[in-house]
Amino acid sequence: MKKYPFVYLACTAAVVGASLGATPASAGHMTHVVHAGQSIQKAVDAAESGDTVLITPGTYRESVTVTTPGLTLRGVGRGVVIEPAAAKAAGTCAAGGNGICVVGTKERKVEDVTLASLTVTGFTRSGVYATATDGLTVRHVTAVKNGVWGIAQEGSVRGVFRGNTARDNGDAGLFLANTISAEQGATDTGGTLVERNRLEGNRIGVTVRRLRNLTVTGNHLTGNCAGVFVVGDENKPRAGQVTVAENRIVRNNKSCPKTARLDALQGSGIVLTGTEDTLITQNVIRDNAGTSPLSGGIVLFKSFVGTASERNRISDNELSGNSPADLVDQETGKANTFEANTCQVSRPAGLC
Repeated sequence: MKKYPFVYLACTAAVVGASLGATPASAGHMTHVVHAGQSIQKAVDAAESGDTVLITPGTYRESVTVTTPGLTLRGVGRGVVIEPAAAKAAGTCAAGGNGICVVGTKERKVEDVTLASLTVTGFTRSGVYATATDGLTVRHVTAVKNGVWGIAQEGSVRGVFRGNTARDNGDAGLFLANTISAEQGATDTGGTLVERNRLEGNRIGVTVRRLRNLTVTGNHLTGNCAGVFVVGDENKPRAGQVTVAENRIVRNNKSCPKTARLDALQGSGIVLTGTEDTLITQNVIRDNAGTSPLSGGIVLFKSFVGTASERNRISDNELSGNSPADLVDQETGKANTFEANTCQVSRPAGLC
């Protein structure tokens, strides 16, 4: 049998030096090192739960599907670039226009996969796409110029998205949803965390769609058409119980045209639409300006189907230079509260 020329090393920690080698560590788990010109997918297919696939610098023209729980797929930095294959590639991940796919099933979520320290670019749909995962970690991934989403996940729980860069993607830099293909109520993510990411030049920086129990914190969002969207509708359970805190949301003034479901976008900091029991606190929101119905620093807006946002709390945010106003409440919803925000102009007046 022909052996594929990976290097297999027992490890808990792979140390990559000038020679791009690795050192052995604890028993039981292997490191599979992939060099430029080799196939990442073949290494992933050879790996077992707990193993690491370590990718050395180079451009890899392929899509990669991960279904093995406990697998780590890690590059050694931005010099590891995954791009679409020149010819039509086989496999559902490539056929779907995605770069890296992490895929579980409805019956069994794929658990504890980690993606780290690489770049995915130029895919017609998503740089990273995950479905039916539990405990997925995506860190220090750069997703650039993908057709729809930079990094996207649906039908998943307990994810961690930390320290990533999503830039110039066609829709959201980071997109998290209950499901994309069906209408249903919001699902509980079990505490998914979106933390310290940089989201720039996308249509929307972060979209949270029909989810509950999720935190978006410490991110930097600039140059998008809109910074953060938290989206719900009339389905039960309602979307909400999301915390958006301590983010810096500045000059999201790119102009994006109207779509079938959403007005034209420009100059939106944070938009809540059709949500409940969401906390927006301690964010810095500056100089987001536009003429869209959704423009403004923090905007409460009826959902696409007319469902009001209710019992959301907007407190202790620092807002300035947003137009048409720092705080915009277009709702007739119940018990939305605005308190202790530092701002200059609101619509209606009196919210600052």
